[in-house]
Amino acid sequence: MAEGKAAIPAPIIVKKVTIVEGGHHGGAWKVAYADFVTAMMAFFLLLWLLGATEEKQRKGIADYFTPTLVKLRKESAGANGLLGGSSITDVDNYPNRKGQTGRQALTIPRDSAGGPQANGAETAEQKDDERLREVRAKIQRKLAERTKLANLARQVRVMRAPEGIRIDLMDDADFSMFELGTTILTKQARDLLTVISDTVRDEPAPLILRGHTDSLPWRGNVRGNNWSLSAGRAEATRQALVLGGVPAGRFARIEGVAETEPLIADNPADPRNRRISLLLLEGRVGMAPSPERAVPAKK
Repeated sequence: MAEGKAAIPAPIIVKKVTIVEGGHHGGAWKVAYADFVTAMMAFFLLLWLLGATEEKQRKGIADYFTPTLVKLRKESAGANGLLGGSSITDVDNYPNRKGQTGRQALTIPRDSAGGPQANGAETAEQKDDERLREVRAKIQRKLAERTKLANLARQVRVMRAPEGIRIDLMDDADFSMFELGTTILTKQARDLLTVISDTVRDEPAPLILRGHTDSLPWRGNVRGNNWSLSAGRAEATRQALVLGGVPAGRFARIEGVAETEPLIADNPADPRNRRISLLLLEGRVGMAPSPERAVPAKK
């Protein structure tokens, strides 16, 4: 290098190195894409649920997710209930220093009645219904055992009445308990009364027999009326039941009410209004009759 000339410094080269996380192309977009796909899947699942469910099901799903349920669940400790926010096992608010647990007072109205849900015991109504089903099933079984009488099952109706259990033996267009205008039982009626005798013979309840007629008038040359006819038919039924083994002392009353209590009120001339009603009193002799309550048979 010649003297008198300054040395030229070497150029400075700056190299910038950028470090990208997640490899060559980066990974942040993948997370965003995954969130998008998840949201779309949830959206299409919602559309599928809306299309595949009914209105009641959609309401149930909405109720399940509604925030108010959480609030109700938190406030469901009986704050406005029978115990006023207390538990039946809470410590009693006695003036002494130590309360007694497990004896919280609970007032029950006098006219209230417990049930299977309360104390595991059957109510009187449930026992009556069960007894009614037993009587109905017994009659149906005995009729089924006699092949020739199986078709008479439609003539028998077992109902719950205030007096006890009521068994109606009804006429129809193809069956009659008595010969026309008489107190003479037909052959089929006697066979049917044999089944009824077998059913009630061993029952302890007193019995009431009540005869019913339709409203058809008597022929002009025949002396008679529906009052005497209904009473006579009730007495003829009583005699047939006694012959079938029912003790004579079991009968509390024999009644004839003519056409005053029609079974088919809209058509007093309907043959089904001609019937014999047998009441198993079950200790309810003093109760006034009122409309009976039907009870469905067990399947």
